[in-house]
Amino acid sequence: MLAFLISILFVFNTPDSVTPVAVSHHAYSSADSTAVEGRYIYIDNIFIIGNKQTRDKIILREMSLKRGEYYFDEDLKDIIKSDRSKIINTRLFNTVEITTLELADGVVDVVVRVSERWYTFPAPIFDLVDRNFNDWWQNQNHDFSRVNYGLKLYRNNMRGRNETLKLEMQFGFTKQFGLSYDLPYIDRAQRHGISIDYLYAENKNIAIRTVEHKRIFFDSESLLKLRRLYNIGYRFRNSFYTRHTVNITFNDNEINDTIANINPEYYLNSQTSQRYFSISYDLNIDKRDVNSYPLHGHRTVFSVDKFGLGFYNDLDQFSINVNHARFLNLTRNFYLSNYSAFYFSGPERQPYANLRGLGYRKDFVRGYELYVIEGQKFYLNRTTLKKRIFDTKLRLNFLPIEQFRDFPLAIYIKTYFDMGYVENFENYEQNTRLTNRYLFGTGAGIDFVTYYDTVIRFEYSVNREKEAGIFLHLKKEF
Repeated sequence: MLAFLISILFVFNTPDSVTPVAVSHHAYSSADSTAVEGRYIYIDNIFIIGNKQTRDKIILREMSLKRGEYYFDEDLKDIIKSDRSKIINTRLFNTVEITTLELADGVVDVVVRVSERWYTFPAPIFDLVDRNFNDWWQNQNHDFSRVNYGLKLYRNNMRGRNETLKLEMQFGFTKQFGLSYDLPYIDRAQRHGISIDYLYAENKNIAIRTVEHKRIFFDSESLLKLRRLYNIGYRFRNSFYTRHTVNITFNDNEINDTIANINPEYYLNSQTSQRYFSISYDLNIDKRDVNSYPLHGHRTVFSVDKFGLGFYNDLDQFSINVNHARFLNLTRNFYLSNYSAFYFSGPERQPYANLRGLGYRKDFVRGYELYVIEGQKFYLNRTTLKKRIFDTKLRLNFLPIEQFRDFPLAIYIKTYFDMGYVENFENYEQNTRLTNRYLFGTGAGIDFVTYYDTVIRFEYSVNREKEAGIFLHLKKEF
């Protein structure tokens, strides 16, 4: 009930975004300013310093401030703060500072100073294949054969246009090759973008069914599953905070006869192949201050997916997913956040390989990390109260690369309460213990936040079943 009431408060207590109107003759920065009521200021020019690779237009695209415009003085500080957050959220820069330089009474220049990130990462792959660390440690007995290794090559900010090239060569538990290229803007107005993706993957060990909300795996010396994915995406950004994305995907999947014999419902009706086109639409309204670890703002995502478009129609399924996150900066370094998610899918009978529910991806009730709770629909609400107890930036001059020498570190302690509900599929008798009933989880934890979007979370949680444990996560909550 507490989480439900807070979620209602968060949904309806959403302030409007700042609209630039006018400004005074004083100089301002994102850190300090003093407004003079009723005055206006003219932006004579905008200078960008520190962008050795990034093109000016990529930064200017994120700014409400425009050269040659007048702004109302009471709004200037908030506009500068908002513009700084938008530039930070491109994830192209380690630091962003925006100040003004007074030229004459009522006339200023805007100076944007940025420190660019390191854009090329030949990063080694060492990933656990399981849903989270505790799933691997307890359910899979910390088996190191369930590890992926290889190499990922990231080339971010290609051509200085915020384009991204990714090449992946992975071995170990899942042999996988992936290639993707993202062009966020293909037009002069920087509103339209496209992306292309290709994935090839093969497995000799896969989950074949779920019993008592835990996945059962089958291991073989022979190839058990082969996946190929081809995707093209279109993105339309009609405002600073709103993005529309459409993806058209072709999936070509095959399994060994053994899997179809063990679980005829894997692709339904003992099929050994699953080929289908899908189309998805996503609406993303994002007004968070910092995407990597938000403390203020809100985000809403609405997604519709249709799997099977009438040809290569081995799958005929749809899903609707809506989630909303709200973040409040309280006082004295206290922060409150709330996340709500709703998922609905059809038809009633779905292939095992395509089942979803709590426990997959980021949607789970804390304290139930060891379980997958599959169902046709689910609801989730998560509320967290945290306090920042440490925040500093270390200068590591011994590192050879300048972009890594500034090492920020923030530490937060927190307490939380989650609730969820999963409606089970008809006749899915292997998984009834945790479905069609409310799930609750509560606890306390500590978060470590550092550069390049790295978040490490330690949490002690207790669930409705009175099961308790320490859980490790390597991503932000939501």
